[in-house]
Amino acid sequence: MYTREEASQVRRSFWTSFGQYMKPVKGAEGDAVNWLNYKTGVKHLYFRMDADKRTASVSVEISHPDREIRERYYQQFVTLEKVLGKTTGEKWEWHPEIYDEDGRQISRIIVSIEGVNVLSREDWPAIISFFKPRIIALDVFWSAARDMFMV
Repeated sequence: MYTREEASQVRRSFWTSFGQYMKPVKGAEGDAVNWLNYKTGVKHLYFRMDADKRTASVSVEISHPDREIRERYYQQFVTLEKVLGKTTGEKWEWHPEIYDEDGRQISRIIVSIEGVNVLSREDWPAIISFFKPRIIALDVFWSAARDMFMV
């Protein structure tokens, strides 16, 4: 078992390692990308990676406070569902209305794996192998779809 501070340090180490691993990887348009803090260019629209003691996930989160705008963005993704699936090579879970960890209503499109623990360094290769192709595929998808979301 880790203390809270030790667990926090292990998580920071994981994300630092992942960031260094991904640093040489260029984006779909040949540019340098901050993979850990991916910029979609659309306010309240995020690509997130998360890992905890049981799962790892990659998601698209739409957190716009205006429900109508959030729903419009979500519907735009729904129209692109087949493109997203083809680009990523898998089916994602679609949640038009859920609540995030802060109690805010959001929309989320997510894919995850279970049975991995970010606090176990032995699981890091599996988590990185899960994250890398999906965040790169999201970048490829976004380079083609981005213009549909510009307001």
